[in-house]
Amino acid sequence: MFRRSKKILRLFLHKIAVKQIPFTLAAARPRYWREQIVDIIKTVEKHGKSAISEVTIECNPSDVSAEFLETVFAAGANRLSFGLQSAVDSERRALGRRADRVQVEKAVQTAKNIGFSNISLDLMIGIPGQTAESLRESIRFCAASGVQHISAYILKIEPGTVFAKRAPLLDLPDDDKVADFYLQAVDELQNAGFRQYEISNFAVPGFESRHNLKYWRLEDYLGVGAAAHSCVNGKRFFYPRDIEYFIGAGAPVADGESGSREEKIMLGLRLAEGIPLSLLSEAASEKLPFLQNQGYARVNAEKIALTPKGFLLSNTIINLLSEG
Repeated sequence: MFRRSKKILRLFLHKIAVKQIPFTLAAARPRYWREQIVDIIKTVEKHGKSAISEVTIECNPSDVSAEFLETVFAAGANRLSFGLQSAVDSERRALGRRADRVQVEKAVQTAKNIGFSNISLDLMIGIPGQTAESLRESIRFCAASGVQHISAYILKIEPGTVFAKRAPLLDLPDDDKVADFYLQAVDELQNAGFRQYEISNFAVPGFESRHNLKYWRLEDYLGVGAAAHSCVNGKRFFYPRDIEYFIGAGAPVADGESGSREEKIMLGLRLAEGIPLSLLSEAASEKLPFLQNQGYARVNAEKIALTPKGFLLSNTIINLLSEG
């Protein structure tokens, strides 16, 4: 897998004309792939035309050691993303997480001691047993931990999964409660110094995830591995989920072109910065007073941006504004 990934990186880094290269490495139990992860970082450093601006390692707190973090930090990794989900152990157990709150605290502190100064935690909203107070406890944990970035995702239960089969037996909050939790999270995270810059992402100013912003701004990005998606020079493509296909040098599958008006609206409205009004048709522009009066959007002479209340209905609003 890693040998094949290195070959693809060498080929495509010559095609992507960017001033800075942010990238993220995600692997199951990354501590077992320490040498390979270091090798990938060095490949990007060697073959990239520009400076690496951000190297993120995604990992579970239960799967990292001080030795692993020291190695990847020395190799050039400068950002970590830990899966917290909740700071309440009963909620973490309901999600099947191995690490408890103390292990998460230890992982974050170890990373900080090693020298990482850009750390993200993942939160989940709408998980079994969650209450307004338990969510508040998780947000307080994040603020007290001294991290710079929070991703707060609403739980989505995929059909056919083990979790979906268990769902009827779980104490899941209803849709109205989940919406309330989301708005609570936005408010409390921003009060704690995390500015919302995307539907599900919050950061201390200056610590926004650079690789994520590339997706929403329709800039080039390369995904390497089974099920990875890419957009290079206006062309989208992906690799099937079959790992053997990828290792066996299977070709990527074309997935159309990027940059349509509809796509710019869809991705741009995920961001708090919004989109230019020039992207909207006359028919769509007529909907703006309603969206503004209902508190779903902020509109000025040049842009429209969704409010947190509007983010909750983003799919509906995006469809509405893509008309014409």
